[in-house]
Amino acid sequence: MFYFIPAWYQQNKWKELEQSWHTRRMHTEFDDTVKQVQMFHRSGQRDFKILLLSYTPNFRHFLHRQGVFHAPYWSCFDAIQEVKRKKAEVFSFHNLSWPEDIEFVYTPFVVVGYLHGQKYAQIEFGEAGNPIEVAMYSNGLIIRKNIYDDRGFVSATEVYTNGQLSYTDYLTEDGATKLRLYAENGNVEINPKSNTFYVIDDGEPVRRTFAHLRYDNIGEVIREVLYSHILANDNEEDIFCIAVHDKNIYAMEECIGRKKCILSFYGDRYRIKDHPEKKDLIKKASYIITDAEATSRYLIREMETDIENIIDISPYDSRMDFGISGELTVQKILVPVDGLPVERFEALMIQLASYLPQNENAMIHIFTRNATYNIEEMLLNRIADILENAGFDRRIVIPEVIDDDTEENAKEMDEDIEEIPVRFFVEQCVDELSVSKCIREQRIMVDMRHNPDLYLQINCISSAIPQIIRRETQYMQNMYNGFVVTEFDHIPPALDYFLGSLANWNQAKVYSYEIAQRFTTRKLLEKWKMVRATLEN
Repeated sequence: MFYFIPAWYQQNKWKELEQSWHTRRMHTEFDDTVKQVQMFHRSGQRDFKILLLSYTPNFRHFLHRQGVFHAPYWSCFDAIQEVKRKKAEVFSFHNLSWPEDIEFVYTPFVVVGYLHGQKYAQIEFGEAGNPIEVAMYSNGLIIRKNIYDDRGFVSATEVYTNGQLSYTDYLTEDGATKLRLYAENGNVEINPKSNTFYVIDDGEPVRRTFAHLRYDNIGEVIREVLYSHILANDNEEDIFCIAVHDKNIYAMEECIGRKKCILSFYGDRYRIKDHPEKKDLIKKASYIITDAEATSRYLIREMETDIENIIDISPYDSRMDFGISGELTVQKILVPVDGLPVERFEALMIQLASYLPQNENAMIHIFTRNATYNIEEMLLNRIADILENAGFDRRIVIPEVIDDDTEENAKEMDEDIEEIPVRFFVEQCVDELSVSKCIREQRIMVDMRHNPDLYLQINCISSAIPQIIRRETQYMQNMYNGFVVTEFDHIPPALDYFLGSLANWNQAKVYSYEIAQRFTTRKLLEKWKMVRATLEN
């Protein structure tokens, strides 16, 4: 059996709660484990299972969003709470027990319950329209919040004192308290009348007793239950693929040295230089998988030793979709800026603005994954100030607003003021779906960060558009499907090379297609099969 232990944790806590449907998504759900599970599931492989350590009461909806609804899994909190149900159930908040005189008010976002004119409850819904939380109020302050599992029962209850979280009770399907987690110090108390958890043995749940009734933190509880599960299902042929994360150190310590263990590094999720004490543990892993060549080089450098059992397998596969940029009259230039140092940001904006006069069809599309509400306004104002100080007209970034809008004055203004078209725009894309939609309209990408965005690069070769970046990567070969540019004043001629000549752009398109063939799902699965075969022999 191939086991995946993901790093699906919300704000570095042992949970991944469903997000209210009306809340702006602040982070992407996609990571290396999501893609690994997708590839195994869609390729028809059935000998794998997800070992979920986080508290995720709406996990079925998460799997559905990732397109792997039927992927097999074991949930640590299901074992702790002794939950047997597997299927999601449709239920309504109307089916809950309410006071006789309660009145429900339907707002555009939530349902609020009023009792005798006072706010009594607020019901939040997930993206699928399912109730996920019911908060209870007294004298305007929250006193309790019930968290609902998508299988149709109250999974946990948060209790508040003076509006502040006091503790959380995790419940069984029948509503009995299983354990209590205190918010102030993180201590855990096990209910002595319900001090057992489930271990799956030969496909059937078997009760085991907790070793203690008090724990310093919830991580100790999770470690005990995970270890019991691994022992009960011990097989020397099992392979564990662990997403390296602070919260997964427990799993790494239990598996490495005892089991065939793969460690999966993804971006900067876990930086070795911040955890030098874990180097010896990581060296003992059976295999190390990274998301890119750059991550592999970083690991080898930080580990200060040669690592033979390391390979980079992209968490993103290429899918040929040439997009529609060739059908548009404008030429959109995608420019990622997240994490770009101030000096580089300013130099980049100035060089992009200096290119615009020679190409009236070019438009600069600033790309950000930042989910901050007013990030678009902040970026445009910042760019306008930079360009104005450099001698450019700020109206190419922000259109001038005329206060006096009478018809007569408007005509006079039209005659006196030259109309300057806006050439700078912001693309705010948090999740991978919005990124893919954005890329389809782009003509070229300019990423001047030290490490270009991996997902953007995969989308560029999938859409077959050229890239201008600071260093050559496995997704961009210099002089073929893009240029390596380290000096900012070389950006305008590089843009002109691809945007000023359809022949050059088409040539880059051909090279992008050829590179994309190395990162198809089939190619990535071949790498996984090679790793698996190495461990099994």
